[in-house]
Amino acid sequence: METDNAIEALSALAHPGRLAVFRLLVQAGSDGMAAGDVARSLDTPANTMSTQLAILTRAGLIRSRRESRSIIYLADYARITGLLGFLMEDCCQGRPEICAPIGELAACKSPVCTPAMEKTQ
Repeated sequence: METDNAIEALSALAHPGRLAVFRLLVQAGSDGMAAGDVARSLDTPANTMSTQLAILTRAGLIRSRRESRSIIYLADYARITGLLGFLMEDCCQGRPEICAPIGELAACKSPVCTPAMEKTQ
């Protein structure tokens, strides 16, 4: 991933509303969600949601498909993986084992856990 693309993606996520949309769509999985359902789930006006979805789409973090009269939005997992890889590629001075706990954190269900804490829970 290019630096400019990473900056655009991170900038898109640097807003509480857009971050909430992104997290909701990541949780929705490959089925995605209709734009109206996203707006209702987050109690956001349709015009505001339209703007949030457009910014996230431009940043490449989500994509859409048409199903009948609905537009279904879904997370672009390949692009998300690319962004995470970009953020991690220079990590740990060539010692990836130092960064390994990050994968464990992703599996942790507690909002305050660390890899060590998760093993003791």
